[in-house]
Amino acid sequence: MTPADSDRPLEVACPQCRKKVRWSEDNPYRPFCSKRCRLLDLGAWADESHRIAGEPSMDEADIDAWLAQADRDGGS
Repeated sequence: MTPADSDRPLEVACPQCRKKVRWSEDNPYRPFCSKRCRLLDLGAWADESHRIAGEPSMDEADIDAWLAQADRDGGS
């Protein structure tokens, strides 16, 4: 890396629209290019379009059944 390279801010692709974005304090929406892209991404998480892979969590019915089974088994 040359000294000139270190003066140039890092550029990343906006996670929503893929537009090149300067990663600097001048961009309050980084890593997004705009407030719109940031809000679109937030909405996708809110409606569960975006998900982190992993084991499904237990819902209340599963927990109640598990606790009832533990009570029948004497808590062991």
